[in-house]
Amino acid sequence: MERLLESYLAVPPTATVRLAKPTSNLFRSRTAADGAGLDTSGLTNVIAVDPAARTADVAGMCTYEDLVAATLPHGLAPLVVPQLKTITLGGAVTGLGIESTSFRNGLPHESVLELDILTGAGELVTASPSEHADLYRAFPNSYGTLGYAVRLRIELEPVEPFVALTHLRFHALDDLVAAMDDIVETGQLDGVPVDYLDGVVFSADESYLCVGMQTAASGPVSDYTGRQIFYRSIQHDDGATHDRLTIHDYLWRWDTDWFWCSKAFGAQHPLVRRLWPGRLRRSSTYWKLMKLERRFDLGDRLEKLRGRPPRERVIQDVEVPVERCVEFLDWFLANVPIEPIWLCPLRLRDDGGSGWPLYPLRPGQTYVNVGFWSTVPVGQAEGETNRQIERKVGELDGHKSLYSDSYYPPEEFDRLYGGDAYRAAKATYDPDSRLLDLYEKAVQRR
Repeated sequence: MERLLESYLAVPPTATVRLAKPTSNLFRSRTAADGAGLDTSGLTNVIAVDPAARTADVAGMCTYEDLVAATLPHGLAPLVVPQLKTITLGGAVTGLGIESTSFRNGLPHESVLELDILTGAGELVTASPSEHADLYRAFPNSYGTLGYAVRLRIELEPVEPFVALTHLRFHALDDLVAAMDDIVETGQLDGVPVDYLDGVVFSADESYLCVGMQTAASGPVSDYTGRQIFYRSIQHDDGATHDRLTIHDYLWRWDTDWFWCSKAFGAQHPLVRRLWPGRLRRSSTYWKLMKLERRFDLGDRLEKLRGRPPRERVIQDVEVPVERCVEFLDWFLANVPIEPIWLCPLRLRDDGGSGWPLYPLRPGQTYVNVGFWSTVPVGQAEGETNRQIERKVGELDGHKSLYSDSYYPPEEFDRLYGGDAYRAAKATYDPDSRLLDLYEKAVQRR
Protein backbone atom coordinates (compact mmCIF):
# COMPACT_ATOMS: atom_id res chain seq x y z
CA MET A 1 0.00 0.00 0.00
CA GLU A 2 2.86 2.38 0.80
CA ARG A 3 4.40 1.77 -2.63
CA LEU A 4 1.01 2.26 -4.29
CA LEU A 5 0.38 5.57 -2.52
CA GLU A 6 3.93 6.76 -3.16
CA SER A 7 3.54 6.03 -6.86
CA TYR A 8 0.26 7.96 -6.87
CA LEU A 9 1.91 11.00 -5.28
CA ALA A 10 4.74 10.78 -7.83
CA VAL A 11 2.35 11.28 -10.76
CA PRO A 12 2.42 14.95 -11.78
CA PRO A 13 -0.89 16.78 -11.14
CA THR A 14 -1.30 17.40 -14.87
CA ALA A 15 -0.81 13.75 -15.84
CA THR A 16 -3.46 11.05 -16.01
CA VAL A 17 -3.18 8.37 -13.34
CA ARG A 18 -2.96 4.83 -14.73
CA LEU A 19 -2.05 1.39 -13.46
CA ALA A 20 1.28 -0.23 -14.25
CA LYS A 21 0.38 -3.89 -14.79
CA PRO A 22 2.07 -6.72 -16.72
CA THR A 23 -1.10 -8.36 -18.03
CA SER A 24 -4.46 -7.26 -19.37
CA ASN A 25 -7.65 -8.86 -20.63
CA LEU A 26 -8.88 -5.74 -22.43
CA PHE A 27 -9.20 -5.94 -26.21
CA ARG A 28 -9.17 -2.32 -27.26
CA SER A 29 -6.23 -0.22 -28.38
CA ARG A 30 -5.14 2.61 -26.09
CA THR A 31 -2.98 5.67 -26.44
CA ALA A 32 0.43 5.31 -24.87
CA ALA A 33 0.73 6.40 -21.25
CA ASP A 34 2.65 9.62 -20.67
CA GLY A 35 4.44 8.49 -17.52
CA ALA A 36 4.96 5.75 -14.98
CA GLY A 37 1.85 4.00 -13.72
CA LEU A 38 0.81 3.10 -10.21
CA ASP A 39 2.95 0.43 -8.55
CA THR A 40 0.65 -2.53 -7.86
CA SER A 41 3.43 -5.09 -7.41
CA GLY A 42 2.46 -5.78 -3.80
CA LEU A 43 -1.24 -6.26 -4.48
CA THR A 44 -1.26 -9.68 -6.13
CA ASN A 45 -1.85 -12.08 -3.26
CA VAL A 46 -4.65 -13.82 -1.42
CA ILE A 47 -4.64 -12.17 2.00
CA ALA A 48 -6.77 -14.70 3.90
CA VAL A 49 -9.38 -17.41 3.41
CA ASP A 50 -11.93 -17.90 6.19
CA PRO A 51 -13.44 -21.38 5.68
CA ALA A 52 -15.94 -20.97 8.52
CA ALA A 53 -17.33 -17.66 7.23
CA ARG A 54 -16.85 -18.77 3.60
CA THR A 55 -15.10 -15.53 2.68
CA ALA A 56 -11.78 -14.51 1.22
CA ASP A 57 -9.86 -11.25 1.51
CA VAL A 58 -7.98 -10.72 -1.72
CA ALA A 59 -5.66 -8.04 -3.08
CA GLY A 60 -7.07 -6.27 -6.11
CA MET A 61 -4.47 -7.51 -8.59
CA CYS A 62 -4.69 -11.15 -7.51
CA THR A 63 -5.53 -13.42 -10.44
CA TYR A 64 -8.36 -15.90 -10.28
CA GLU A 65 -5.77 -18.62 -10.92
CA ASP A 66 -4.08 -17.78 -7.61
CA LEU A 67 -7.39 -17.20 -5.83
CA VAL A 68 -8.81 -20.59 -6.84
CA ALA A 69 -5.53 -22.29 -5.85
CA ALA A 70 -6.01 -20.86 -2.34
CA THR A 71 -9.71 -21.71 -1.96
CA LEU A 72 -10.01 -25.20 -3.47
CA PRO A 73 -7.98 -26.90 -0.69
CA HIS A 74 -10.77 -25.73 1.65
CA GLY A 75 -13.46 -27.14 -0.66
CA LEU A 76 -14.51 -23.60 -1.59
CA ALA A 77 -14.59 -21.46 -4.72
CA PRO A 78 -15.64 -17.91 -5.65
CA LEU A 79 -19.30 -17.71 -6.60
CA VAL A 80 -18.30 -16.81 -10.17
CA VAL A 81 -14.91 -17.75 -11.63
CA PRO A 82 -14.33 -16.01 -14.99
CA GLN A 83 -12.98 -18.24 -17.72
CA LEU A 84 -9.37 -17.04 -18.03
CA LYS A 85 -6.69 -17.59 -15.41
CA THR A 86 -5.08 -14.15 -15.53
CA ILE A 87 -8.28 -12.17 -15.02
CA THR A 88 -7.83 -10.34 -11.72
CA LEU A 89 -10.47 -10.07 -9.06
CA GLY A 90 -10.33 -6.27 -9.17
CA GLY A 91 -10.59 -6.37 -12.94
CA ALA A 92 -13.62 -8.67 -12.93
CA VAL A 93 -15.41 -6.39 -10.47
CA THR A 94 -14.67 -3.06 -12.13
CA GLY A 95 -14.97 -4.49 -15.65
CA LEU A 96 -17.56 -7.24 -15.14
CA GLY A 97 -17.07 -10.96 -15.53
CA ILE A 98 -19.27 -13.98 -16.15
CA GLU A 99 -19.20 -17.77 -16.17
CA SER A 100 -21.37 -20.85 -16.00
CA THR A 101 -22.54 -20.21 -12.41
CA SER A 102 -23.98 -16.82 -13.41
CA PHE A 103 -27.45 -18.22 -13.98
CA ARG A 104 -27.64 -18.73 -10.18
CA ASN A 105 -24.90 -16.45 -8.77
CA GLY A 106 -25.09 -13.40 -11.03
CA LEU A 107 -21.89 -11.45 -11.74
CA PRO A 108 -18.64 -11.28 -9.71
CA HIS A 109 -19.32 -7.87 -8.18
CA GLU A 110 -22.51 -9.15 -6.57
CA SER A 111 -20.55 -11.41 -4.20
CA VAL A 112 -18.31 -8.57 -2.98
CA LEU A 113 -19.06 -7.83 0.68
CA GLU A 114 -16.75 -4.83 0.88
CA LEU A 115 -13.75 -3.43 -0.93
CA ASP A 116 -11.01 -0.89 -0.36
CA ILE A 117 -10.66 1.51 -3.28
CA LEU A 118 -7.89 3.98 -4.04
CA THR A 119 -9.99 6.79 -5.50
CA GLY A 120 -9.01 9.29 -8.13
CA ALA A 121 -8.58 11.79 -5.30
CA GLY A 122 -5.82 9.63 -3.83
CA GLU A 123 -7.90 8.56 -0.84
CA LEU A 124 -8.34 5.01 0.43
CA VAL A 125 -12.07 4.37 0.85
CA THR A 126 -13.85 1.25 2.12
CA ALA A 127 -17.05 0.75 0.14
CA SER A 128 -19.88 -1.64 0.99
CA PRO A 129 -23.69 -1.69 0.81
CA SER A 130 -23.76 0.43 3.98
CA GLU A 131 -20.59 2.55 3.66
CA HIS A 132 -19.86 4.74 0.65
CA ALA A 133 -22.71 2.83 -0.99
CA ASP A 134 -22.75 5.20 -3.96
CA LEU A 135 -19.21 4.15 -4.88
CA TYR A 136 -19.93 0.49 -4.11
CA ARG A 137 -22.82 0.58 -6.59
CA ALA A 138 -21.09 2.65 -9.27
CA PHE A 139 -17.77 0.80 -9.21
CA PRO A 140 -18.85 -2.20 -11.37
CA ASN A 141 -18.35 -1.35 -15.06
CA SER A 142 -16.37 1.81 -14.24
CA TYR A 143 -13.15 0.27 -15.62
CA GLY A 144 -10.79 2.06 -13.24
CA THR A 145 -12.22 5.53 -13.91
CA LEU A 146 -13.47 6.02 -10.35
CA GLY A 147 -10.60 4.26 -8.59
CA TYR A 148 -8.76 0.98 -8.21
CA ALA A 149 -9.70 -1.96 -5.99
CA VAL A 150 -6.94 -2.57 -3.46
CA ARG A 151 -8.60 -5.22 -1.28
CA LEU A 152 -11.86 -7.10 -1.74
CA ARG A 153 -13.75 -9.35 0.65
CA ILE A 154 -15.87 -11.82 -1.29
CA GLU A 155 -18.26 -14.66 -0.60
CA LEU A 156 -17.22 -18.24 -1.32
CA GLU A 157 -19.35 -21.32 -1.88
CA PRO A 158 -18.72 -25.04 -1.20
CA VAL A 159 -17.67 -27.18 -4.16
CA GLU A 160 -17.25 -30.91 -4.64
CA PRO A 161 -14.05 -32.45 -6.08
CA PHE A 162 -15.57 -33.33 -9.46
CA VAL A 163 -18.03 -32.04 -12.07
CA ALA A 164 -20.20 -34.44 -14.07
CA LEU A 165 -21.01 -32.95 -17.46
CA THR A 166 -23.89 -33.61 -19.82
CA HIS A 167 -23.58 -32.18 -23.32
CA LEU A 168 -27.00 -31.81 -24.96
CA ARG A 169 -27.14 -31.56 -28.77
CA PHE A 170 -29.78 -29.35 -30.42
CA HIS A 171 -30.71 -29.05 -34.08
CA ALA A 172 -32.69 -25.81 -33.69
CA LEU A 173 -31.79 -22.68 -31.73
CA ASP A 174 -35.37 -22.29 -30.46
CA ASP A 175 -35.09 -25.66 -28.76
CA LEU A 176 -31.71 -24.85 -27.21
CA VAL A 177 -32.83 -21.50 -25.78
CA ALA A 178 -36.08 -22.99 -24.48
CA ALA A 179 -34.14 -25.74 -22.68
CA MET A 180 -31.70 -23.19 -21.28
CA ASP A 181 -34.52 -21.00 -20.00
CA ASP A 182 -36.19 -23.98 -18.33
CA ILE A 183 -32.97 -24.94 -16.51
CA VAL A 184 -32.50 -21.36 -15.31
CA GLU A 185 -36.08 -21.21 -14.03
CA THR A 186 -36.10 -24.60 -12.31
CA GLY A 187 -32.41 -25.00 -11.45
CA GLN A 188 -32.69 -28.61 -12.62
CA LEU A 189 -32.25 -30.98 -15.54
CA ASP A 190 -34.51 -34.05 -15.36
CA GLY A 191 -35.01 -33.45 -11.65
CA VAL A 192 -31.28 -33.19 -10.85
CA PRO A 193 -29.93 -29.85 -9.51
CA VAL A 194 -27.68 -28.03 -11.99
CA ASP A 195 -24.58 -26.20 -10.78
CA TYR A 196 -23.08 -25.00 -14.08
CA LEU A 197 -24.66 -24.03 -17.38
CA ASP A 198 -23.31 -22.62 -20.63
CA GLY A 199 -23.51 -23.46 -24.33
CA VAL A 200 -21.88 -23.32 -27.74
CA VAL A 201 -23.40 -22.56 -31.15
CA PHE A 202 -21.53 -23.92 -34.15
CA SER A 203 -24.29 -23.19 -36.65
CA ALA A 204 -28.04 -22.73 -36.85
CA ASP A 205 -28.54 -26.51 -36.78
CA GLU A 206 -25.69 -27.51 -34.44
CA SER A 207 -25.67 -26.18 -30.92
CA TYR A 208 -25.09 -27.54 -27.41
CA LEU A 209 -25.82 -26.94 -23.78
CA CYS A 210 -23.08 -27.96 -21.36
CA VAL A 211 -24.75 -28.84 -18.06
CA GLY A 212 -22.58 -29.48 -15.00
CA MET A 213 -23.39 -31.13 -11.68
CA GLN A 214 -20.94 -31.21 -8.78
CA THR A 215 -20.18 -34.66 -7.40
CA ALA A 216 -17.96 -36.27 -4.79
CA ALA A 217 -18.03 -39.65 -6.55
CA SER A 218 -14.58 -40.73 -7.63
CA GLY A 219 -13.92 -42.17 -11.05
CA PRO A 220 -12.08 -41.53 -14.31
CA VAL A 221 -11.80 -37.94 -15.53
CA SER A 222 -10.91 -36.34 -18.84
CA ASP A 223 -7.92 -34.07 -19.39
CA TYR A 224 -8.12 -31.19 -21.87
CA THR A 225 -4.82 -29.58 -20.94
CA GLY A 226 -2.93 -31.82 -23.40
CA ARG A 227 -3.73 -32.85 -26.94
CA GLN A 228 -7.50 -33.11 -26.46
CA ILE A 229 -9.48 -29.92 -27.00
CA PHE A 230 -12.49 -29.22 -24.79
CA TYR A 231 -14.83 -27.50 -27.22
CA ARG A 232 -14.36 -30.25 -29.78
CA SER A 233 -15.19 -32.86 -27.14
CA ILE A 234 -18.76 -31.62 -26.79
CA GLN A 235 -19.66 -32.23 -30.45
CA HIS A 236 -21.76 -35.27 -31.35
CA ASP A 237 -24.58 -36.19 -33.70
CA ASP A 238 -27.61 -36.34 -31.45
CA GLY A 239 -28.92 -36.65 -27.91
CA ALA A 240 -26.58 -36.37 -24.91
CA THR A 241 -23.01 -37.33 -24.11
CA HIS A 242 -21.37 -37.38 -20.70
CA ASP A 243 -17.98 -36.40 -19.34
CA ARG A 244 -16.24 -35.79 -15.99
CA LEU A 245 -13.61 -33.29 -14.91
CA THR A 246 -11.96 -32.39 -11.65
CA ILE A 247 -13.36 -29.14 -10.26
CA HIS A 248 -10.01 -27.47 -10.98
CA ASP A 249 -9.98 -28.57 -14.60
CA TYR A 250 -13.63 -27.66 -15.05
CA LEU A 251 -13.07 -24.09 -13.83
CA TRP A 252 -10.20 -23.69 -16.32
CA ARG A 253 -11.63 -25.80 -19.17
CA TRP A 254 -11.72 -22.79 -21.50
CA ASP A 255 -8.30 -21.37 -20.63
CA THR A 256 -6.11 -23.99 -22.34
CA ASP A 257 -7.35 -23.00 -25.79
CA TRP A 258 -8.70 -19.52 -25.01
CA PHE A 259 -12.10 -21.06 -25.72
CA TRP A 260 -11.33 -21.92 -29.38
CA CYS A 261 -9.19 -18.91 -30.30
CA SER A 262 -5.90 -20.85 -30.01
CA LYS A 263 -6.71 -22.10 -33.50
CA ALA A 264 -5.63 -18.71 -34.88
CA PHE A 265 -2.07 -19.43 -33.68
CA GLY A 266 -1.96 -22.98 -35.02
CA ALA A 267 -2.09 -24.43 -31.51
CA GLN A 268 -4.84 -26.90 -32.45
CA HIS A 269 -2.91 -28.48 -35.32
CA PRO A 270 -1.86 -31.97 -34.11
CA LEU A 271 1.83 -31.50 -34.97
CA VAL A 272 2.05 -27.98 -33.54
CA ARG A 273 0.19 -29.08 -30.43
CA ARG A 274 2.62 -31.94 -29.88
CA LEU A 275 5.55 -29.51 -29.98
CA TRP A 276 3.87 -26.65 -28.07
CA PRO A 277 4.90 -26.92 -24.37
CA GLY A 278 1.92 -27.67 -22.16
CA ARG A 279 2.80 -24.88 -19.72
CA LEU A 280 2.43 -22.41 -22.61
CA ARG A 281 -0.98 -23.67 -23.74
CA ARG A 282 -2.89 -21.02 -21.82
CA SER A 283 -4.69 -17.75 -22.44
CA SER A 284 -1.82 -15.56 -21.22
CA THR A 285 0.43 -16.98 -23.97
CA TYR A 286 -2.12 -16.34 -26.70
CA TRP A 287 -2.67 -12.82 -25.34
CA LYS A 288 1.06 -12.07 -25.72
CA LEU A 289 1.05 -13.45 -29.26
CA MET A 290 -1.97 -11.33 -30.14
CA LYS A 291 -0.28 -8.27 -28.69
CA LEU A 292 2.73 -8.88 -30.95
CA GLU A 293 0.46 -9.38 -33.95
CA ARG A 294 -1.26 -6.07 -33.28
CA ARG A 295 2.02 -4.25 -32.66
CA PHE A 296 3.46 -5.26 -36.04
CA ASP A 297 0.13 -5.48 -37.91
CA LEU A 298 0.99 -9.02 -39.02
CA GLY A 299 -2.56 -10.11 -39.80
CA ASP A 300 -3.32 -7.30 -42.20
CA ARG A 301 0.11 -7.67 -43.83
CA LEU A 302 -0.65 -11.31 -44.57
CA GLU A 303 -4.10 -10.42 -45.91
CA LYS A 304 -2.50 -7.86 -48.23
CA LEU A 305 -0.05 -10.45 -49.55
CA ARG A 306 -3.00 -12.68 -50.33
CA GLY A 307 -4.77 -9.85 -52.16
CA ARG A 308 -7.47 -9.53 -49.53
CA PRO A 309 -8.69 -6.48 -47.57
CA PRO A 310 -7.69 -5.81 -43.95
CA ARG A 311 -9.85 -7.28 -41.20
CA GLU A 312 -11.93 -5.73 -38.45
CA ARG A 313 -11.69 -7.18 -34.96
CA VAL A 314 -15.06 -8.30 -33.62
CA ILE A 315 -14.26 -9.35 -30.05
CA GLN A 316 -17.38 -8.80 -27.98
CA ASP A 317 -19.68 -10.08 -25.27
CA VAL A 318 -23.27 -8.87 -25.22
CA GLU A 319 -26.25 -9.56 -22.98
CA VAL A 320 -29.68 -9.96 -24.53
CA PRO A 321 -32.94 -10.95 -22.78
CA VAL A 322 -33.53 -14.67 -23.14
CA GLU A 323 -36.79 -13.94 -24.99
CA ARG A 324 -34.81 -12.14 -27.72
CA CYS A 325 -31.83 -14.52 -27.81
CA VAL A 326 -32.94 -16.57 -30.81
CA GLU A 327 -33.71 -13.39 -32.73
CA PHE A 328 -30.20 -12.10 -32.05
CA LEU A 329 -28.54 -15.42 -32.95
CA ASP A 330 -30.49 -15.69 -36.21
CA TRP A 331 -29.47 -12.15 -37.13
CA PHE A 332 -25.86 -12.73 -36.13
CA LEU A 333 -25.45 -15.97 -38.08
CA ALA A 334 -26.97 -14.32 -41.16
CA ASN A 335 -24.81 -11.18 -40.98
CA VAL A 336 -21.53 -11.87 -39.16
CA PRO A 337 -19.27 -14.68 -40.42
CA ILE A 338 -18.01 -15.82 -37.00
CA GLU A 339 -18.41 -19.19 -35.30
CA PRO A 340 -18.43 -20.81 -32.80
CA ILE A 341 -20.44 -18.57 -30.45
CA TRP A 342 -20.46 -18.90 -26.66
CA LEU A 343 -23.70 -18.68 -24.67
CA CYS A 344 -23.88 -18.09 -20.93
CA PRO A 345 -27.18 -17.39 -19.14
CA LEU A 346 -27.22 -14.98 -16.21
CA ARG A 347 -29.64 -13.56 -13.74
CA LEU A 348 -28.77 -10.92 -11.16
CA ARG A 349 -28.99 -11.97 -7.53
CA ASP A 350 -31.64 -10.31 -5.33
CA ASP A 351 -29.84 -7.20 -4.09
CA GLY A 352 -32.78 -5.43 -2.50
CA GLY A 353 -33.53 -3.41 -5.61
CA SER A 354 -30.57 -1.00 -5.34
CA GLY A 355 -29.16 -2.08 -8.69
CA TRP A 356 -25.86 -1.50 -10.46
CA PRO A 357 -26.36 1.76 -12.37
CA LEU A 358 -23.42 1.56 -14.77
CA TYR A 359 -24.63 -1.77 -16.19
CA PRO A 360 -28.38 -1.69 -15.49
CA LEU A 361 -29.64 -5.21 -16.06
CA ARG A 362 -33.16 -5.82 -14.76
CA PRO A 363 -33.51 -7.95 -11.60
CA GLY A 364 -35.55 -11.09 -12.19
CA GLN A 365 -34.83 -11.01 -15.93
CA THR A 366 -32.84 -13.85 -17.48
CA TYR A 367 -30.24 -12.64 -19.96
CA VAL A 368 -27.97 -14.63 -22.23
CA ASN A 369 -24.40 -13.52 -22.64
CA VAL A 370 -23.39 -14.08 -26.27
CA GLY A 371 -19.64 -14.11 -26.83
CA PHE A 372 -17.90 -13.99 -30.20
CA TRP A 373 -14.23 -13.35 -30.79
CA SER A 374 -12.70 -13.18 -34.24
CA THR A 375 -12.26 -10.87 -37.25
CA VAL A 376 -14.25 -10.04 -40.38
CA PRO A 377 -13.33 -8.17 -43.58
CA VAL A 378 -13.41 -4.41 -43.07
CA GLY A 379 -16.47 -2.56 -44.32
CA GLN A 380 -16.98 0.88 -45.79
CA ALA A 381 -16.73 2.65 -42.41
CA GLU A 382 -14.50 2.12 -39.39
CA GLY A 383 -15.91 -0.55 -37.09
CA GLU A 384 -18.85 -1.19 -39.41
CA THR A 385 -19.66 -4.68 -38.12
CA ASN A 386 -19.20 -3.66 -34.49
CA ARG A 387 -21.57 -0.74 -35.03
CA GLN A 388 -24.17 -3.03 -36.58
CA ILE A 389 -23.93 -5.31 -33.55
CA GLU A 390 -24.33 -2.36 -31.17
CA ARG A 391 -27.48 -1.25 -33.00
CA LYS A 392 -28.97 -4.75 -32.98
CA VAL A 393 -28.24 -5.26 -29.28
CA GLY A 394 -29.91 -1.93 -28.58
CA GLU A 395 -32.99 -2.90 -30.59
CA LEU A 396 -33.32 -6.04 -28.46
CA ASP A 397 -33.05 -4.20 -25.14
CA GLY A 398 -29.61 -5.68 -24.46
CA HIS A 399 -26.26 -4.40 -23.22
CA LYS A 400 -22.71 -4.71 -24.47
CA SER A 401 -19.62 -5.17 -22.31
CA LEU A 402 -16.97 -2.46 -22.63
CA TYR A 403 -13.75 -4.49 -22.56
CA SER A 404 -13.32 -4.16 -26.33
CA ASP A 405 -13.96 -1.64 -29.09
CA SER A 406 -17.09 0.51 -28.76
CA TYR A 407 -18.52 3.15 -31.09
CA TYR A 408 -21.47 4.70 -29.25
CA PRO A 409 -22.13 8.44 -29.59
CA PRO A 410 -21.92 10.27 -26.22
CA GLU A 411 -25.67 10.63 -25.68
CA GLU A 412 -26.41 6.97 -26.28
CA PHE A 413 -23.46 5.87 -24.16
CA ASP A 414 -24.66 8.11 -21.35
CA ARG A 415 -28.13 6.55 -21.48
CA LEU A 416 -26.90 2.96 -21.61
CA TYR A 417 -24.20 3.14 -18.95
CA GLY A 418 -25.68 5.14 -16.08
CA GLY A 419 -24.48 8.62 -16.97
CA ASP A 420 -26.12 10.48 -14.07
CA ALA A 421 -24.94 8.02 -11.40
CA TYR A 422 -21.48 7.92 -12.95
CA ARG A 423 -21.10 11.71 -12.98
CA ALA A 424 -22.24 11.95 -9.36
CA ALA A 425 -19.67 9.36 -8.26
CA LYS A 426 -16.98 10.96 -10.41
CA ALA A 427 -17.58 14.36 -8.82
CA THR A 428 -17.29 12.85 -5.33
CA TYR A 429 -14.38 10.44 -5.73
CA ASP A 430 -12.36 11.95 -8.60
CA PRO A 431 -13.22 15.68 -8.45
CA ASP A 432 -10.04 16.77 -10.26
CA SER A 433 -10.39 14.14 -13.02
CA ARG A 434 -7.05 12.50 -12.27
CA LEU A 435 -8.45 9.34 -13.84
CA LEU A 436 -9.84 9.01 -17.34
CA ASP A 437 -13.55 9.47 -18.02
CA LEU A 438 -15.41 6.24 -18.84
CA TYR A 439 -16.40 7.44 -22.32
CA GLU A 440 -12.84 8.55 -23.03
CA LYS A 441 -11.54 5.14 -22.03
CA ALA A 442 -14.20 2.85 -23.51
CA VAL A 443 -14.98 4.62 -26.78
CA GLN A 444 -12.20 7.11 -27.45
CA ARG A 445 -9.55 4.51 -26.44
CA ARG A 446 -7.48 6.89 -24.39
